[in-house]
Amino acid sequence: MFDLVLRGATIVEASGTLRADLCVSGGRVAALLDPETPATAKIERRVDGCYLLPGLVDAHVHLREPGLTYKEDFASGTRAAAAGGVTTLLDMPTDEPWTDSVESLIEKQRLAEGRLHVDVGFQVALRRDARDLLAVCALHPVSVEVFTADVPAAYLHDTQALLIHALNLVRPLDVLACVSPGDQSLLEAAPTGGVDAFLASRPPLAEASGIARTILAAAEANARVHLRQTNSALGIATWRRMRGLADTSIETTPQCLLFTADDYAERGADLKASPPMRSAEDRDALLAALREGLIDIVATDHAPHARAEKRAHYGSFADIPGGMPGVQTLLATMLHFVATGDIDLPALIRMCSANPAQRFGIGDRKGSLARGRDADILVLDPRLDTRISHAEQLSRAGYTPFDGMQVPGRLTTVFLRGVLIYEEGQLAASAPAGAIIGASNHGIA
Repeated sequence: MFDLVLRGATIVEASGTLRADLCVSGGRVAALLDPETPATAKIERRVDGCYLLPGLVDAHVHLREPGLTYKEDFASGTRAAAAGGVTTLLDMPTDEPWTDSVESLIEKQRLAEGRLHVDVGFQVALRRDARDLLAVCALHPVSVEVFTADVPAAYLHDTQALLIHALNLVRPLDVLACVSPGDQSLLEAAPTGGVDAFLASRPPLAEASGIARTILAAAEANARVHLRQTNSALGIATWRRMRGLADTSIETTPQCLLFTADDYAERGADLKASPPMRSAEDRDALLAALREGLIDIVATDHAPHARAEKRAHYGSFADIPGGMPGVQTLLATMLHFVATGDIDLPALIRMCSANPAQRFGIGDRKGSLARGRDADILVLDPRLDTRISHAEQLSRAGYTPFDGMQVPGRLTTVFLRGVLIYEEGQLAASAPAGAIIGASNHGIA
């Protein structure tokens, strides 16, 4: 007897779609049956006319705990994720203190225990002195984050020699190295002032230079590397020409695909982030790369701040805290690109579920509804619409830059390892069902 059978839907995978009834036992997908095949189950649900999607995997999230919990915490951030169909998220290490040691990672895990509404993998920061690297990787983080610009000196790998050395250290540990591409030599003279000064301080050349230098370093070190968000035409052109030189992947974000620098005039501080929004030509080049399949992963860089903090008075635009909420709106914003014809549902799953799961070493359980994978299931009704609004956001930020966007399709139900965690606009009343997960394998399928 199965624990759960979902009947009447179309299953969406990165490889395509399949009409099948989905059966769950012990928190995992137990079988995909031909429609209406007899089967007994403790619970049987009809989901006729709907799509079943594997839960999304957001590879770039800042949950802000410890130290910055007035912005977000494990409970609030994972509640937002559950409501948006992100059943697994990968938490970045730039909290207070940074997650860079055995002690800091163990403390983070302790704080998260019993408070997660979705599954969470932790990412650790590589110090310039590489202190604790071997020991902390024994705790199975999903990545080691290597920063090349715009961070405190203790974490700054701002020369090619330092970057290559870092990748040589990470390579034998069987964990993915993630590089935030930049060129500190182009940022040190950053001017102060308004939006134009901020844009000038973060030019596309710095991003493209960072991408090129990282790919060359990965080739030299024979390392597996993931490049954090890109959003410039020059960066994409560099990626297109050089990506075959090493085992590398790249991400972007919904905000970079939707907004341009012109939107600062209306949205101001709410859009302030790094990299900054760029020109319409840059955005169009990014969209073309999305359609072409050059973008491996779309993640959110969910980085919430208190609304009052964002709207306070600052001496320059660059001083405004950078980042915005996004984990709750990943599915909805990507459905916008399905509606415009830029991508289809399998491509959405490829970039927002299958690829991040495979690349970050959790693909043996996440990113697919194949037999044996975790039963992280989204029920999407294509006959309904979704309207994104400030009022429905569960992040402590309390707002969304996508307020007012309406897209075809509505997330009606979310299961995490077979447990119902969200239905018809409400989180389940049961205790948080999320768990801490670690990396086990790598690659992009």
